Amino acid sequence: MRHSLVFRSAIIAAAMIGVGAQAQTPAAAFTTDGKLEFPREYRTWVYLSSGMDMAYVENAGMADQHMFDNVFVDRASYDGFLETGHWPEGAMFVLEIRGGQGQGSINRKGLFQTGRMGVEVHLKDKRFASGWAFFPFNGEAPAQALPQTSQCNACHEAHGVVDTTFVQFYPTLLPVAKAKETLSAAYSAEEKAR
Repeated sequence: MRHSLVFRSAIIAAAMIGVGAQAQTPAAAFTTDGKLEFPREYRTWVYLSSGMDMAYVENAGMADQHMFDNVFVDRASYDGFLETGHWPEGAMFVLEIRGGQGQGSINRKGLFQTGRMGVEVHLKDKRFASGWAFFPFNGEAPAQALPQTSQCNACHEAHGVVDTTFVQFYPTLLPVAKAKETLSAAYSAEEKAR
């Protein structure tokens, strides 16, 4: 009996070490020409939130087409955020865009998600001047970073709540940022003005 407990403890300890080592593996992988490899396992990452038909400008999108935005972040970065209220180097977010459909199967009201329409990655990496970059994927082929002057970069720099990320749309992380006092000055000022 005692040997089996020792053996079981050793297996559990080895598994925990393996999990810890895996959590520290960087999420991003690059090709030799600097393109980001498609993060094939992103749906096993931490799910942050979903938005439906979101737009950051008036009259955007098509009235007859619905879209869901699902956001995932790698586990090591999520754990780092919970600890510090900031995103660590290598933090990688995946924005997955899926269609929305109303009528299908037994559904008679509301919308459900359908096929993937696109994927975009937001990556914290020192190799980029701002420290962050966006990668729009065309299918699952490696993607080139958008220019640092892109609309994505400019909007996130102006409106990101923590480290240029839209934590304001992640209901489980906004309270963490508030508690850690890591909210951007611009966001704090906007909230006080409301």
